[in-house]
Amino acid sequence: MYDAVIIGAGITGCSVARFLSGYSGRFCVMERSEDVCTGTSKANSAIIHAGFDAAHGSLMAKYNLIGCQMYPELSKELGFDYKNNGSLVLALSEEDIPKLEKLMENGRKNGVEKLEIVGRERLQELEPSVGHVPVAALYAPTAGIVCPFGATVALAENAYANGVEFRFHSEVKSLTPGTDGNGEPFWIVQTANGSVRTRAVVNAAGVYADILHNMVSAEKIHITPRKGDYILLDRRTGGYVKHTVFQVPGKLGKGVLVSPTVHGNTIVGPTAEDIDDREGVDTTAEGFDDLMEKAGYAFDDLPLREAITSFAGLRAHEERHDFILGEVSDAPGFFDCAGIESPGLTAAPAIGKEIAGQLAEKLGLAPNPSFNGRREGFFDPKKITDPEELQKVLKEKPEYGRIVCRCEQVSEGEILDAIRRPLGAKSLDGVKRRVRAGMGRCQSGFCAPRIMDILAAELGVDVADITKSGGNSKVISGLVKDRI
Repeated sequence: MYDAVIIGAGITGCSVARFLSGYSGRFCVMERSEDVCTGTSKANSAIIHAGFDAAHGSLMAKYNLIGCQMYPELSKELGFDYKNNGSLVLALSEEDIPKLEKLMENGRKNGVEKLEIVGRERLQELEPSVGHVPVAALYAPTAGIVCPFGATVALAENAYANGVEFRFHSEVKSLTPGTDGNGEPFWIVQTANGSVRTRAVVNAAGVYADILHNMVSAEKIHITPRKGDYILLDRRTGGYVKHTVFQVPGKLGKGVLVSPTVHGNTIVGPTAEDIDDREGVDTTAEGFDDLMEKAGYAFDDLPLREAITSFAGLRAHEERHDFILGEVSDAPGFFDCAGIESPGLTAAPAIGKEIAGQLAEKLGLAPNPSFNGRREGFFDPKKITDPEELQKVLKEKPEYGRIVCRCEQVSEGEILDAIRRPLGAKSLDGVKRRVRAGMGRCQSGFCAPRIMDILAAELGVDVADITKSGGNSKVISGLVKDRI
């Protein structure tokens, strides 16, 4: 029997797993897809909010602030990319300035430090590319940007290294409470690959969290998938914007953000559309037109011709617009991490630590004496600046000198690492999320066949069995030479 089963391997579930691994016990993460970070965690704005927007007194406000404060040290401990770049909320007219003042007042109540409203002159010093429309901005220097894939993989790998099991292709079908011979309660978790017993369940299932919650509780919740379209610009735009730039809601609409990424791209988005389809991540021309129009209010010459891809993500919007956290009152041993929408990425480490602590208290878990909270990140030969040192590395490990992805300069050695590391990649997207092969301008048009060959050889399968993202997403149906 497990002490706890975590349902969902997004950043919230993996955060719970990582902090739970600091206690002694038997823990498992159940994930419906083939890898970690395949849902909301892989398609978002990749920003760490300062915490001025969430309603004062809400769980969003509380865990946003704590999470924002955790990221700098956590990124060092676990070896993922994070940058404290600060954020700006633009007032597009004089009428918008009182809204900035309300945001600043709310942020200060939430405990956000160093907030200030800057005028046009100071705004241009902070963000030289800003257009002619904005008149002022709320400046939040504690905000940041992160690699959401890297953070999720890092948390998962560290949890795994500390003894947490991961089961993929394990969609949860039912949850049944029971008691053992001593009258101790447990849960039977029925999955697509059999059932397990556990003393506690953590519901971190993203847009499906309401379905699981409603299986076990008479107090129902409802999650609406809220779709957001994004445009990603080429790394040649790196430096165009320095801060994460928002727009205050005003007469020109809600606005969109424009932000640098930790890898040097520029991201524009999102739109916001409530939909019924929990897998509805299709993009639309209307969404892109909306993004381009609203981004134009903030910047006069945003280089949208440098767009290299577009994507859409889903936010798990619960109708009360707050996180739902903790043990469910009428389902003992069942813990919710539901309604984790923005600022969910920011709050995830704080939520993980909190829920792990609640589980430890509930189950009487002792600290794990062998816990190691550090994890070595992926080796990247591009970060070696000494030519002699680089030559020495390439002589000993020539696979790091064989470039497979030309756009992102990713070597065969890095791709092998992505596959061979704990919880390694099993698909093209799995490799992409770990080492960025296929993230560049050609969007894997050049490197995909070679990566597929490497995956097939490492996994011991036919190249025709390699998928883009697991499931039925096969890239090819077979080899032409086999059909002649």
